[in-house]
Amino acid sequence: MSANYRLVATQVGDLLKWDVSQNEIGRAATALFRFARETFPNDAISSVRARSVYEWILSLAKQRLDETERDRLLVTFCRAITPEQHRAALEQILKDADVGTAAVDAEARKVFSARGFHPQVVRHSERLFLQGNYFHAVFESAKAYNKSVREKARTDKDGQALMLEVWGWRGVLKITRCETETDRNVQDGVKFLSAGLMQAIRNPTSHEPALDWPISRTDCLDILSFLSFLFRKVDDAVFVAQSGGTG
Repeated sequence: MSANYRLVATQVGDLLKWDVSQNEIGRAATALFRFARETFPNDAISSVRARSVYEWILSLAKQRLDETERDRLLVTFCRAITPEQHRAALEQILKDADVGTAAVDAEARKVFSARGFHPQVVRHSERLFLQGNYFHAVFESAKAYNKSVREKARTDKDGQALMLEVWGWRGVLKITRCETETDRNVQDGVKFLSAGLMQAIRNPTSHEPALDWPISRTDCLDILSFLSFLFRKVDDAVFVAQSGGTG
């Protein structure tokens, strides 16, 4: 087992023992790890929360993983459970232990850039993704999409109601001529995809604490790709003022 991981486990547990709950530690670990927490006796650790952090990190250290992947999981876990006021101290712990934060950050940037996300997704989510903050990376881009649609549709409506009103073939945002059945199907498809995004992604991330609604790295990337697709539909859409009901 890496001595550096043991050092990180001890120091991060001590750093966070008063400011993170056992529930928060467990939720973050469950969202990231695909292995069970093992027990590692250490009489010097009296805090239940510090022991939990210690044992999760040492359990990670025992996994047969590529070194970069293991370091990525370590850094992401530590960042996920660390409140903002301790973030600088955490980064110093990781740097001093030489667990490869530079390689982890470079790998994350490469993965993010490879997706070719829409510029608005990059603007609102890149920094958060690189921090391992997948929940807020998704939330910020979902909010930005909602705002972009609202502004282009020139309405004050919001969320699911907004998407159902403006994207249908009777709505004001047109990406087809809405003349053929296929045209109308495409319009309604974007309507329901957008409404589903609001219901399944934007609303839960708006109302639930991040640690109670964990989003994995893979899900984050997939959702941001989906948002990029929808942002490009907004780019292509033409505003057509009209009267009448929703489509």
